[in-house]
Amino acid sequence: MTRSIRLFDRKAPRFKPQPKVLILCEDSKSGKRYLEEAAFHFRAKAQVEIAHCGVTHPSGIVETAIARQKGFDKVFCALDRDTHLCFERAINLARSHPKIKVIASYPCFEFWLLLHFGFNRKPFRAVGKHSPGDLVAKSLREKPSMDKYEKGEDTNYFAQLLGEPFQRARDLAPKIIEDVAISGDPNPSTEIHLLMDEFEILSKPLPI
Repeated sequence: MTRSIRLFDRKAPRFKPQPKVLILCEDSKSGKRYLEEAAFHFRAKAQVEIAHCGVTHPSGIVETAIARQKGFDKVFCALDRDTHLCFERAINLARSHPKIKVIASYPCFEFWLLLHFGFNRKPFRAVGKHSPGDLVAKSLREKPSMDKYEKGEDTNYFAQLLGEPFQRARDLAPKIIEDVAISGDPNPSTEIHLLMDEFEILSKPLPI
């Protein structure tokens, strides 16, 4: 009995392929680990490559993004303002590349972690030998279960803070950005919540 050739026809795909996303960050351990775990939580890991690009200053990270953008649909640069002299240069470099979006934290990524414990708009200023970022980390270590936090350690803080603290940070970060627009002072603030939104989007199939 001859089978209809239609039985062997391939069905047209129902969903668009997920965009290929690159995230470059300054921190090779705690921050990078947090973002990797967040991508995994949202089941976006297959579409996301998170890479520490071997440089620890904003303009170098953006320059790496520019060099690598051809292989990706979107490129995010997670940058810390802190005391980096080249921060504004990095922002300006990224503006002329539509694929590249800067995810800025003032003064640093640790402020995103701090938001897991509540609202904060008190500015962090350098004091003596301590940078603004140092002082955010100091404030973070005063929070429950965070007393041993160090930027360079490889600990799964995403899992530790998942649940109500994580949702609190997602709720507070955009409210702080709204206040920044009114006050004109970004210190302190963070856009890390935009990466969480991106991960959530990547976890959902895109109908054709």
